[in-house]
Amino acid sequence: MTVVGYLSVAPVIEDSMASEVAKAVDALEAFDVEYETNPMGTVIETEEIGELFAAAQAAHEAVDGDRVSTVLKIDHKRTAETTAADKVESVEEHLGRDARSDQ
Repeated sequence: MTVVGYLSVAPVIEDSMASEVAKAVDALEAFDVEYETNPMGTVIETEEIGELFAAAQAAHEAVDGDRVSTVLKIDHKRTAETTAADKVESVEEHLGRDARSDQ
């Protein structure tokens, strides 16, 4: 079954985190996952829960710094096959429109 995770990894620093966040995102390339990064984190999809945990750990370890903050939220629907796109489409069906503003 598909596992969907939301991952946010960042060093705890005063300056821009972009270069360190890029290292975390780049670390996902070594795993059998699909991902999409947005301004607040990265949505990850995979078939195996272990692959998600391994990818999240690699992303965490890729970030340099004395202190790193990582948040991982997992939706592991064990009884049906579903994707992140399916979840968004379901919300859009209820809205009757795209799930984003026209701005």
